[in-house]
Amino acid sequence: MRLVPTLLCSVVVGFATFSSPVALADDQIAASMCDYVAADDKNRLRKVLSDQRLRLRNVYEGIFCDGNSLIRYAFINNAADVGEFIIKQLPSSAVADSGDIAWAEANGHNASALLDVLKQRAE
Repeated sequence: MRLVPTLLCSVVVGFATFSSPVALADDQIAASMCDYVAADDKNRLRKVLSDQRLRLRNVYEGIFCDGNSLIRYAFINNAADVGEFIIKQLPSSAVADSGDIAWAEANGHNASALLDVLKQRAE
């Protein structure tokens, strides 16, 4: 009878041990992606996605940089090349439904070439 509680504790401790590094790795990947967006470094962003075997459309909604989505963060940092890459990787329906166009217009990004790309993709 003592075997069941001992086994259960071992499973819980083992799960906690193996699940923590994954969360840290995900945080590090997201932080790297934010750094590459801020630096307007499309090649490094593509490389981290490729190295981790990630598709941007699958992870986009879970990544925030200083509380902003990757596209909004690209607007804030004038990262036109990376922003265009991000927009082209997302489904047009996700771009249209995101509210990023209204956000960009409301926050003074009307003159940005990135806004034109965003509008074209949302159509």
